[in-house]
Amino acid sequence: MSPRTNIAIYGASGHTGRLVARELAARGREVVLAGRDGGKLKALADELGGAQVRQVALDDERGLRELAGEAGVLVHCAGPFTHTGRQVARAAADGGCHYVDHALEQHHTAWMFDEMGPRARAAGITMVTAMSFYGGLGDLLAGAVAAGMSGIERVTVAYAVSDWMLTAGAKSTAELLFADTRRITYTGGAFHVGDLEPRNAVYPFPPPLGPRTMIAPIPSSDVVTIPRHVRAGRVEAQLTADTFTDERAFTSEHVDAATRAGSRFTVAVQVVTADGNRAGQAAGHDLWRESALASVEAAVRLVDAEAGGGGPGPGVYGPAEAFAAEPFLRDLERLGLFTLTLPTS
Repeated sequence: MSPRTNIAIYGASGHTGRLVARELAARGREVVLAGRDGGKLKALADELGGAQVRQVALDDERGLRELAGEAGVLVHCAGPFTHTGRQVARAAADGGCHYVDHALEQHHTAWMFDEMGPRARAAGITMVTAMSFYGGLGDLLAGAVAAGMSGIERVTVAYAVSDWMLTAGAKSTAELLFADTRRITYTGGAFHVGDLEPRNAVYPFPPPLGPRTMIAPIPSSDVVTIPRHVRAGRVEAQLTADTFTDERAFTSEHVDAATRAGSRFTVAVQVVTADGNRAGQAAGHDLWRESALASVEAAVRLVDAEAGGGGPGPGVYGPAEAFAAEPFLRDLERLGLFTLTLPTS
């Protein structure tokens, strides 16, 4: 039986899903547009010059399983993953197709490793979780900066974001994260779950940003994924305190795509040992496009590995576990998503 090479996108009519679909179509890949709104999916298919459409609700287990059973890879773009993640991930395993999601929620990411790991191995599929801007880019940068290091005391991922306008799904996700008091942290070389009072910190971004006041820690998925491939005593993610002072962040569900693309970001990682530290960063604009194209790169790699042999193998992985971090980042840089600064070996 020849491998399936088509790529299904669940949540294809949302902002990120549309970016994923357009990029895959531009690369000549066969896509299947899936989600809950058949009219929006059909309009997107017409825009792309033709594509398969599957209208499937989240509570339609059979429909989701059939969707997965027809696809080589299923890219899940419909958050919040707290509400949508389990249904689609289980369908991918039952349908025997590879899987990529954009989750940034810590508890979904932990659930993927704990619950879906055995199912993915039994199904012989690769599942890549947290291939998002928040979490995913930090995880890849941490993997690249920390490569070859030992005796790591602390890994800090710092997100500086401005002009960020949330979609309806992202707004719902942010509200869920703010309300969740069961934060996952990684200190003393171990995971902990419980109440945590955020604090203000200062991160020393290099010029032109310079030192910035940060909210620390934030409940980002890289705190869950980084310790799986970087041995460290502490892992923490931080976000610039002024990111949400722009009132447009929470009132921008209906802005046009061009306006939404105006976000600017610098994601920096500092890896500290007793003997010193290393740092690296990615600076660019349009965090939505970065997230979308990162998942495209992941999906294409999984499809091509299936066709040619190889790949990370069955199981659940974070971004830098599934793919060599620096080459993956360099490929994203070549797409014009950001300018990458990494330490020289």
